[in-house]
Amino acid sequence: MDYKKNYKLWNEYKNLDPKLRAELDTLNEKEIEDAFYTNLSFGTGGLRGLMGVGTNRVNIYTIRKATLGFANYLVKNNLLDGIAISYDNRHDSKLFAKEAAMIFAAKGIPSFVYEELRPTPMLSFAVRHFKASGGIMITASHNPKEYNGYKVYDQTGAQVSPKVANIIIDEINDIDNPFDIKTLDSNLITYINESFDDIYLKAIEDVQIHDEEKRVKIVYSPLHGTGGPIIPKFLKSKGYEIYPYEPQMIVDPNFSNTLSSNPEESSAYIETIKYAKTLDADIVMITDPDADRLGIAVKHNHDYHLLTGNQTASIELYYILSQKKKLGKLLINGQVYTTNVTSMLIDAIAKSYEINVVTTLTGFKFIGEQAEIYQETNPYIFGCEESYGSLISDVVRDKDAVQAVYMLAEITNHLKLKDMSMIDYLNHIYKKYGAYYEFTQSIMLKGIEGSQRIDKIMEHFRSTPPVVFNKHLIGYDDVLLSIRVEDGIKSKLNLPKSNVLRYIYEEDTWMVLRPSGTEPKIKIYYGTKKETLEEAKAYLDELNQAFLKQIESI
Repeated sequence: MDYKKNYKLWNEYKNLDPKLRAELDTLNEKEIEDAFYTNLSFGTGGLRGLMGVGTNRVNIYTIRKATLGFANYLVKNNLLDGIAISYDNRHDSKLFAKEAAMIFAAKGIPSFVYEELRPTPMLSFAVRHFKASGGIMITASHNPKEYNGYKVYDQTGAQVSPKVANIIIDEINDIDNPFDIKTLDSNLITYINESFDDIYLKAIEDVQIHDEEKRVKIVYSPLHGTGGPIIPKFLKSKGYEIYPYEPQMIVDPNFSNTLSSNPEESSAYIETIKYAKTLDADIVMITDPDADRLGIAVKHNHDYHLLTGNQTASIELYYILSQKKKLGKLLINGQVYTTNVTSMLIDAIAKSYEINVVTTLTGFKFIGEQAEIYQETNPYIFGCEESYGSLISDVVRDKDAVQAVYMLAEITNHLKLKDMSMIDYLNHIYKKYGAYYEFTQSIMLKGIEGSQRIDKIMEHFRSTPPVVFNKHLIGYDDVLLSIRVEDGIKSKLNLPKSNVLRYIYEEDTWMVLRPSGTEPKIKIYYGTKKETLEEAKAYLDELNQAFLKQIESI
């Protein structure tokens, strides 16, 4: 792409947004190249990027262009039953939502737009409830405050598949002028008010398994985002003693009262754990800005311990299967959904209850897609991925932190009635199945040079599998080439093409290399199983250090 041509088009546009004009006028040549050398593309979470001026940034013009591309796709495929739209707390999210609705209106497509910010799972639910042709969630999920973007959904309420995303991208790329896009504020735009909250909450309350005396104390934070208007009032209505951390309940695009907007980072818990200690709370729960991910810190031996997304999902699954089996409510023909970078403990738990496991690529869109395929023959039981996301009831077809909060509140309370902590419960699971542990290493590589470096790393390990302490390589998956190799024998891999490499070694050890679809980084996932958690952690730390040295030598 000719960045100079793009820059010239933007620079010569006389009516450019004043804020973007001021930024454009300050850019040096390298900054101009980075802002204009490419268009934003759909990754695992949809369209996402830094906010600012340029074709490689999120701004009102790139949002309009992407939305028109989506609208053109809908018109060409006669998908005209409307689009549901929601948004988070980020800068200009509400503005972008309205702009998107007006572009759909100009194309004759109705929309259902939340009046105020609401979680991603409520967007997915709205698509299904209104029998819409798709949806848009204006969000950058857990990314830092400098980011925004949106997730695009199909008529099932799941994020669009790579195949559809590529068609939409083609439609977007066919639009030459981002400054000549028609918008229309009309009665085709229907606003969803807060009365819809109860419809959604009524639909998910069935995830409850036991309705017991409530003795648990819960500290909750939405990290300034969309969970604030929904989660505290819902838990309170169910009898839970809930303590929202008020400084982070404020809707704030700058995330002023937290060091991180990401529940995967320990810095996101600092203030809520301090607050929990003053209350002697049993659990701290925090949801990311669009409330599809949940992180927890649990009290054990008078201190608070952070659990990983894999650990939390394993606890949820074990509780659901074990308790439903006791009650005679376990659907033997039901299915559990996981991803190829999620803990193998999920597989072990499900298979111990003779429940089938479907493994997909990273990204809940793949879980949603598979759930749609099997909905008539194999009832949905549970789905999860390592990045702090799970789904219990498939009335939603994306990660749902509201459901996860509700279930984990029940689990924490159920255990407290038995004088157990969540750590006690996790140790019980490890004793039964083995101490599974996983670790993810992210390497940030920004800009054009970073992108080239990521390509070089993937190219190297595609032809030369990583060495893991001289352990035997049992097999590997090259998802991009659709190849599985086991004991030297090649077979076809039945997964959508994606730039992912997965290696399986002896003694329950595995690795995955995957460039992020939404951020300028490459992610390395590790997993193993040992006798104790301490052994597993030490082993993966040593493995990670050794592998980083292999990367440095490339």
